[in-house]
Amino acid sequence: MAAAAIHTSEKQYSPARSLGNTEQNWCRAVASGTGITVLALQMAIPPPQIAASLTGILEKLQTRHPLLAAKLHYNRATKSFSFLQAPAPAAPHAVALHDAPTTAKILAAAAANSPLHAILEHELNTNSWSHPGSFPCSGAEILHVAVYAATGTGSVVALRFHTSVCDRATAVSVLRELMEMVGGAGPNAGIGNEGEGKMGIESLIPVGTAKKTLWAHGLDTLGYSVNSLRLTNLTFQNTKMPRRSEVVRLQIATKHTALILERCKSKGIKICGVLAAAAIIAANSTKHHTSDTKKYGVVTLTDCRAILQPPLSHRHYGFYHSAILNIHKVKGSENVWDLAKTCYMDFADYKKSNKHFSDMADLNFLMSKAIDNPALTASSSLRTSLVTVFEDPVLDDSLEMQRSIGAEDFVGCASVHGVGPSIAIFDTVREGRLDCTCVYPAPLHSREQMSELVERISKVLIDGVTEDGTEV
Repeated sequence: MAAAAIHTSEKQYSPARSLGNTEQNWCRAVASGTGITVLALQMAIPPPQIAASLTGILEKLQTRHPLLAAKLHYNRATKSFSFLQAPAPAAPHAVALHDAPTTAKILAAAAANSPLHAILEHELNTNSWSHPGSFPCSGAEILHVAVYAATGTGSVVALRFHTSVCDRATAVSVLRELMEMVGGAGPNAGIGNEGEGKMGIESLIPVGTAKKTLWAHGLDTLGYSVNSLRLTNLTFQNTKMPRRSEVVRLQIATKHTALILERCKSKGIKICGVLAAAAIIAANSTKHHTSDTKKYGVVTLTDCRAILQPPLSHRHYGFYHSAILNIHKVKGSENVWDLAKTCYMDFADYKKSNKHFSDMADLNFLMSKAIDNPALTASSSLRTSLVTVFEDPVLDDSLEMQRSIGAEDFVGCASVHGVGPSIAIFDTVREGRLDCTCVYPAPLHSREQMSELVERISKVLIDGVTEDGTEV
């Protein structure tokens, strides 16, 4: 069989809450390709065995987190989305099982260098929430799970989420809980889901922190839109062809990662600052050198769970990140650590001023306008910045657990080809080694171009902690 699935009869779903503005924005963006989150795991276990065990595991996961069993509903009268609540108990989730011939076709059509990489890209570009001529689709599940017969007797497991319910913190928690369950953790292990899925981030913002006059909203929106037209972009390769998301992986050796983290600590900054700086310097090095100052946009995403009212834990699934946009002027002679300090401190100052809350509505508005009016962006590219980074990296120390359950590798990221940056960096410090999944829109940017950019970023990072080959 090409793609078999395990199904149970559907039960009646009941109306649940409407989506907040940020969640609504992801629903609009997903039609163009932005807003699909994928976790992919390479497993040393045969596909049928994996598919059978996943069904029970997903049922437990949905019991803990009912949001994963919900469906997305579109109201054509109000042009808005809401979640449909699954009945309790929810029906076991369907797991699609792709046999070897079907998987081989996917791998043959990919330019990726491994089955895990190829299937990650395939899933990033499989949009279950947008069908030609029928978007917005209604009654769609927000989670899709597939198992691919990809590596001899092994397999690749892919979990594809609608980003409105899965920010990076959620993806990390899902992965951790799945590994715990596969490893034999009981159904009551972990933290409960009190309050989960009941409100969007806008309803949980601390009182007063998002306060802004109508006039201030107008000025800030105008400022963001005017400045975006003046940003320097990477050279676009093809602005006409349909877009997809592709991935390049950036990995830094343990010894250099330790030096980078140590330097960040000594300078009082986080790794997001040096990643942004390295991306700017790498991108600027591809430009023709002139005396002109260039402006690059950096979007930093921050997880707001701990500072919401009431605070949420990392196991409260949903989208609770907010964005801060900073613009940096570059002449071409900047030192990576000086620029890293500027990138981080500008972000930190904005966050201290609560701009991640007060500007949320403005950035959501501009994102939706860019989707509706591509010509507002350079070459109709829908690029909103050069790079997107996260305030904090994922710290992964689960290697022992991974090995115990047969997991050989994993990657996770979200699609960006509809609207977003030229490169989004999903950074993980994995057993002491910096491992970044870098996502970009193709063919707006080519694989060759972005592979070269990532190599330049890597060189900037390593050169920043070495001097004539001697570590400093």
